[in-house]
Amino acid sequence: MNQAFDFGRVEVHRGFYKLQGTDAKNNCQFVMNPDEADLNLVFRSKQMTSGKSAPASAENRAWFTYENFSRVNNNQIRNLRKQLKDSPFRAQVEKQISDKEMELVAKQHELMDANPDTYLAKFLGWKNPKYPGSQGNFFDDIDPMDNSLIRSMAISDRIQGFMVAYSKGKDPGFLACIDMVKAHFEPNPATLESALYSMLEGFYNTGKEHICQYILDNYIYDEDCGADLSDVIRQRAQGIINLQVGKTPPNFTMNKWDGGTLDLMQTAKAHKYTLVMFWASWCHKCEQEIPVLIPVYAKYQNRGFEAIGVSLDQARSTWVGVIEQRGMQYPNVSQLQGWDSPIVKDYKITSTPTYFLLDSEGKIVLKPKRIYEVDAFLAKNL
Repeated sequence: MNQAFDFGRVEVHRGFYKLQGTDAKNNCQFVMNPDEADLNLVFRSKQMTSGKSAPASAENRAWFTYENFSRVNNNQIRNLRKQLKDSPFRAQVEKQISDKEMELVAKQHELMDANPDTYLAKFLGWKNPKYPGSQGNFFDDIDPMDNSLIRSMAISDRIQGFMVAYSKGKDPGFLACIDMVKAHFEPNPATLESALYSMLEGFYNTGKEHICQYILDNYIYDEDCGADLSDVIRQRAQGIINLQVGKTPPNFTMNKWDGGTLDLMQTAKAHKYTLVMFWASWCHKCEQEIPVLIPVYAKYQNRGFEAIGVSLDQARSTWVGVIEQRGMQYPNVSQLQGWDSPIVKDYKITSTPTYFLLDSEGKIVLKPKRIYEVDAFLAKNL
């Protein structure tokens, strides 16, 4: 199939962009640089993730080279990490991992030297702190006034490295790091917003909601510190706020496995408490939790309790097969798009199982880690 698309006249900003098909996994990330007159991406197969080239673009020839090298390197490191557990040669494996990490750094510098004055060289420079051993100078080589930072993974990558190096994994360390990141990017509201949201999402995804609250209270919704921020970050932040205890999460209407549709808020209004469980047929922890949920559901079903399974499966036959095999009597819904399901983004699901317990008003009253916590809550409140 050969087709052309005309997007009309659009303003192009320097940075990374993504071309994506109907399947979110079929995509191509590329560099847009206004200094290059033409950008012609060539794909040799329907899968954009492989067999691609950009003959006239020095930026993207180098980027695709780095992308392929990085993918192979990361897979090699991942396989080595699997060998660490109970390995009698742990020190040797750790040395191999370190060598592979240094190979990637060497490749980054090779491409930077071969492609000076490109956006890619700038991006790879951002990935390598000039002063990695100095907490106070960790961000000195990143210009907060450079808006092209926003269209790269540089801010989130650098912040993650900063947190790992200097937070010591403790709350006081995290708060100190947050304050330093904010101070560095403060001169430019655009890059500051990107940095704040990167930290907000990172801490939420790792279960540190109290740290999220610190960012929200002090830097996003504070009348002084947040005065120069746009409504966009507040809207994005609201998506995280709505997933906190006491708030109302996004509503959804989805197809049930046995026919018909289910509306979350209508279901919540009809019951005293409703448990939303995000699960998948291939999830080992889900296999352990579902047999615990089934008797809990049977015990409280007639006392105002409802449970909804939201599957992240893609194959309907697999999804339905597990429901029937396990004898799940509670409603089950799915968008059958796996991790690309819109509901995954709405609820910021990063692992399964994930639970939300709602009251009859649709507000979150509990975000348990295990079903026994739900059982204990219902025993006290039903």
